[in-house]
Amino acid sequence: MLKEPAVQTAASQGAFSLRGGMFAQRPLTEGVLLHAPCAKSSNRMATLVKFAIAVAVLASVVVAGAVLQDAASATDFTQKNLAPSLAHPFGTDWMGRDMLVRTVAGLSTSVLVGLLAAGVSSVIAVVLGTAAALGGKRIDVAVTWLIDLMMGVPHIVLLILISYALGKGFWGVAVGVAITHWPSLARVVRAEVLQCKEADFVAMARRLGKSPAAIAVRHMLPYVFPQYLVGLILLFPHAILHEASITFLGFGLPPEQPAIGIILSESMGYLSAGMWWLAVFPGLALVAVVLLFDMAGSSLRTLVDPHTSQE
Repeated sequence: MLKEPAVQTAASQGAFSLRGGMFAQRPLTEGVLLHAPCAKSSNRMATLVKFAIAVAVLASVVVAGAVLQDAASATDFTQKNLAPSLAHPFGTDWMGRDMLVRTVAGLSTSVLVGLLAAGVSSVIAVVLGTAAALGGKRIDVAVTWLIDLMMGVPHIVLLILISYALGKGFWGVAVGVAITHWPSLARVVRAEVLQCKEADFVAMARRLGKSPAAIAVRHMLPYVFPQYLVGLILLFPHAILHEASITFLGFGLPPEQPAIGIILSESMGYLSAGMWWLAVFPGLALVAVVLLFDMAGSSLRTLVDPHTSQE
């Protein structure tokens, strides 16, 4: 009689895979950690490190700028119009103010304006996007029409009008940026909520008798929150650039407050005299901050997106 082979369990002997027409044994330890190949774990770690570095540098800029606010306005006419050197890496302006200190203080102000405006704008986007997805056809049509209207008007024009109507200054810029930057994120939130509402797990939760509040907290919120978080971070560079733009045009922050837009605007009158460092270094610093926000948002998107989080 033929002896029946002993049954091998997957837990003790490993799983089987078909290779070349024969069943070959494959250890369970191969590529089961978070469903990701071990060779690719370094990619996720590198993405996490990039995100941490970007956040750390941006936080350092904000803290350093807050500390250097008073020093940014200090004048020393014996040190005016100095070219970049070891003592003054960004040079000095026509009043002897250190341009590195003024640039850091201006970036801190711009980042704070961007954080406040982007935060308020993201809340508006979540409220309107969720209302459009869950509030019925009429509300959806009204919100969609409002989104199309806002996106049809150039941002810079609407920003100037709102900031000028509110008397310019810090709050005029912040309110203007907050009111004009929510439509894109609102579209994303609306699409995510609609997709989640039709998902099988939400339908199953309804059949099991779960209340709408429980479904929203336990299912919709975890589904939408990663996309909202990424959209919020990607709003920051837009807010910072638009704040600098309208301040440069004279409709933003007051001249006595150090800001990148003011620094660039004041430097325009001295470029013809060969004082190129007054505009080049602050402009490059602004671009660097925007790129840091973009790197943080892209890294966070890779980390939280289920399609790319294990790559």
